[in-house]
Amino acid sequence: MSSDYASDLLPTVARLGKEERRDHAKARLGFDRMGHRVRPGLYTLGSPNRESKVLVTANYTLSFDALRSALVGRDAFLLVLDTQGINVWCAAGKGTFGTDELLKAIEATLLAERVEHRDLILPQLSAPGVSAKAVKEGSGFTVKYGPVRAEDLPEYLDIGECTEDMRRARFDLRDRMVLAPVEMRNYRWGLILMLLAAVLIPFYGLMAMILTLGGLFLFPVLLPYLPGKALSFKGMVLGALLVTPFALFQTFPTADLVTVIAVVAEYLLLVPWIGYLALNFTGSTPFASRTGVKKEIFTYIPIMAIMSVSGAFLSAFGALGVVGGWL
Repeated sequence: MSSDYASDLLPTVARLGKEERRDHAKARLGFDRMGHRVRPGLYTLGSPNRESKVLVTANYTLSFDALRSALVGRDAFLLVLDTQGINVWCAAGKGTFGTDELLKAIEATLLAERVEHRDLILPQLSAPGVSAKAVKEGSGFTVKYGPVRAEDLPEYLDIGECTEDMRRARFDLRDRMVLAPVEMRNYRWGLILMLLAAVLIPFYGLMAMILTLGGLFLFPVLLPYLPGKALSFKGMVLGALLVTPFALFQTFPTADLVTVIAVVAEYLLLVPWIGYLALNFTGSTPFASRTGVKKEIFTYIPIMAIMSVSGAFLSAFGALGVVGGWL
């Protein structure tokens, strides 16, 4: 038996307390990113018996808490897989919420001895990592995929099947905006450097900081409305839109050659930067697939690199030209 899983039943409750809510706030802000875990094992919610439903989730606290808090007043078993603190969808893509781990959990928790039936309810977003056929052959348990969102579980359990709406992976404004604070924390040191740069070169430092914040907050807001399919391209379009007001300010009503070179360099440097920020959202949106992300990286990273190097070269050319007096 694996030592990763608790051998005894682990009791839990549906209603979340202050400690869980603090943990959620820390997770949303990116603190202790890989530390939001619960112990893998078989949990009891309410007073389940041998006929009670078995629902499977990840050992990421937000995934586990979303599941149990959706089941207030119900009796059930919650089988928590060791996904190394990664949420269901990402863990399915990485393989930690997969067939082998599910079979391991079934054996380690003695699940077959604790329930009479042989049904497991998995979140729909775990499907890419789990082979229902292999689970059936390896354990005798049948995999059933529940709704995308835990909030739909009560209705699903009542009617015994998913409606079309339950199968739809929604990604509305609230879902998108909750990602921004984590991204902002990831780039906090860069933003601090930009703030310091604003003291020395106010226009360029403030422009870089405003564009970065715009990329982190405006991109998730405008994601469905920006043209193109690849997130990198969408981000580069947003970058061009964000740079343009600064470019117009510099070149209106007239501009000399030095200013034109500087503006072109700004586009070449900042447009791919916003595109790169947008690329980070590929792991957070149902718009992207695993193969699609790989294709996007190999397609757009070289383009971004060429643009950035060209922008840096043009900036250096303009600066040397001014110092040398031939521009």
